[in-house]
Amino acid sequence: MDRRELLGALGAGAVGLAALSRGESRADESHSGHKHDKMHEDCMKACGECAKSCNETASHCLDQLREGSGDRKVHAMVHELTMDCQEFCVLSAVLIARNSDLMQYACNACAEACSKCAEACDKHPASEVVKACADKCRACEKSCREMVKSMRGRNA
Repeated sequence: MDRRELLGALGAGAVGLAALSRGESRADESHSGHKHDKMHEDCMKACGECAKSCNETASHCLDQLREGSGDRKVHAMVHELTMDCQEFCVLSAVLIARNSDLMQYACNACAEACSKCAEACDKHPASEVVKACADKCRACEKSCREMVKSMRGRNA
């Protein structure tokens, strides 16, 4: 298993752990009033896929930096943003899985991080890994924004 696969597995593993904790939170649904609906499940999935793609892209950019190929500033910028974006995605997935009252804040921040990361990926030279990351970031951003909008409507 190479580094890219390992980093992707770690990101997916974190989201998987969040999903496992969902069972505990469902036992508490009657107390908190929260339920996992399709929107929650879809957003958690989008966050997990984005985190995995960000990890793969960060590894790709790090490899490019080590080799000294391409625009080092762009590789460094994308590497940093993908690492940060991945963290927001994992946090959001974990909070969604736990039905945390703070998940709307994490999802809002995640949407912003995904937007910035996708913009950075667009500046990167054409690479399938980086293109896929931009696509996953945009999908996650959209899903997180829908979650936040839906939660604001319920909390109003």
